[in-house]
Amino acid sequence: MKRIMALTMALLIFLVGCGSSKEGDDEAPQEYTTAYAQEIETLNYLVTASEVEYGLAANLIDTLVDYDRYGVIVPCLATEWKLSDDNLTWTFKIREGVKWVTNEGKEYAEATAQDFVDAMKYILDSKNESQTANVVYGVIKNAEKYYNQEITDFEEVGVKAVDKYTLQYTLEKPTPYFLSMLNYSCFFPVNGKFLAEKGDRFGTDNTNILYNGAYILETFEPQIRRILVKNENYWDKDNIFIANINYIYNKESSTLSPELFLRGEVSYADIPSSALDEWMKDSEKEAQIRPNRTSFFTYFYAFNFDPKFSEEYEPQNWKIAVNNVNFRKSIFHALDRKAAMLTEEPYDPEKRISNTITPKNFVSVDGVDYTQLDGLAEISNTDSFNKDLTLKYKEKAVTELKEAGATLPIKILMPYNTNSTEWANRAQVVEQQLEGLLGKDYIDVIIDSKPPTGFLGEVRRAGKYAILECNWGPDYADPETYTGPFMEEGTYNWPELAEGYKESNGKNKYENMIVAARNEVLDIKKRYTLFAEAESFFIDEAFVIPYAIGGGGYSASKLNPFESPYSPFGVSSLRFKGQKVMEKSMNSEEYDKQLKQWEENRTKALKEAGQ
Repeated sequence: MKRIMALTMALLIFLVGCGSSKEGDDEAPQEYTTAYAQEIETLNYLVTASEVEYGLAANLIDTLVDYDRYGVIVPCLATEWKLSDDNLTWTFKIREGVKWVTNEGKEYAEATAQDFVDAMKYILDSKNESQTANVVYGVIKNAEKYYNQEITDFEEVGVKAVDKYTLQYTLEKPTPYFLSMLNYSCFFPVNGKFLAEKGDRFGTDNTNILYNGAYILETFEPQIRRILVKNENYWDKDNIFIANINYIYNKESSTLSPELFLRGEVSYADIPSSALDEWMKDSEKEAQIRPNRTSFFTYFYAFNFDPKFSEEYEPQNWKIAVNNVNFRKSIFHALDRKAAMLTEEPYDPEKRISNTITPKNFVSVDGVDYTQLDGLAEISNTDSFNKDLTLKYKEKAVTELKEAGATLPIKILMPYNTNSTEWANRAQVVEQQLEGLLGKDYIDVIIDSKPPTGFLGEVRRAGKYAILECNWGPDYADPETYTGPFMEEGTYNWPELAEGYKESNGKNKYENMIVAARNEVLDIKKRYTLFAEAESFFIDEAFVIPYAIGGGGYSASKLNPFESPYSPFGVSSLRFKGQKVMEKSMNSEEYDKQLKQWEENRTKALKEAGQ
């Protein structure tokens, strides 16, 4: 085994809402430690859409609103807010006395309403290539026109500082979920003066950003370590109990972290499925692990309609195959998702499997879960794995592919991220399972290992795959949030290029269905039903294969998951604010007991809050 670097502190995983209020205590300052293998590529939170990157920023920068441990919206940088009678204008009162500080903790300026305006102007400047600009211009008045340079006067965009402590957003149309969007990185503030001073250097390292959140990134040494320290100038510093958070780079952290946890060198470790039996059968180890909560991240296998991989994997041949719906459906029904999930959740794989893109229990209308609405319920309640359908579609596809000039077997390039042992194992399972059922005369699945750093840019966004396991997390409380990867501006699998789906307006059918759903802003049941019909079409035509929801698995952790803020979207759940390091990790029995109590408390809290 390679030498293991001794660790001192750090990680990022859970959090607490900005609006929580606990009395400070006299306990000694706490430290939290973790090892990581995937390095961030930027600290510019105004451009990134990577959870690893905006998750770090969540501990450095505060948002207008936050969520408490039960998922109730609470004040943060905004102390109060109101919506106009026409449902188009939101007005926020900004908390006075909040300070921007440097990485050395020196005061730079006061945070004001203008900081949110300056951030929006930067995001909507297309030359900055913000990956979250589409989230903003989907709701803010004239934002898309400004981004596309159809208008050049930013004063026409629906964001303004009415005065030093009053911020106003004007929307293109009533947006019932707008408040929930404010917890996402594209609504973070930035100090305009500092941004102008730094120019292209903004976010390149820890000295080139400012901080108004719970922590300061004191040390930033890529592929070595990063250290977060408590911001002593923070407006709510009495609720910061972990004084130091250290991330220590170790490219083998996914396999070494459990041993480091047992040695007391880290405060958190995911227990890989390959080691789970060992931990479960050892009474001392078993007492230190618990289940992880499932999340609302959705996982799916995406078919790439714009292949950019090298000629050795025959991209043009793949293009013929992927544009054949019977070929896609043969793969769709051939994937045994339970077998795949056993690589990650060997004890209870069913709890992670999802038949839809939008997970169950995300939103509901009139007491009906979104996934049970007409058009989506049948898909939601049916396992896609079906041997008979697989062979039926294969037979049709073989004839059609040969007529179209394709060469069999179809090479299927399927990369995976080496940061995850489970992903590596799953890739092998999927390869063997698909080839075993469909036959090597029909397909040749080629799995390809890729390093974690830069994986998204080098693989997914670059289109260097045929089929890829992808994920997406919600940004706000509405089914629309799960459509982002598949719209024309997305960087996932470019379904707008699929042949045979163009309609009279030049757009593909799915995009037109989504636009129709987006335009329904008053009748929420009709809106959700339209989204459900669009999602049903997208899945039924096998543009993707829904696979699972995130979270789950098992971990050894010194944090209590039920003390952290809870939100399916945004950055709240990535904050350490309000968390304390426990003396010992929670076991499964304690977890189950506290989960039951939490669920009861959440139901009560949401009812009292009218949410």
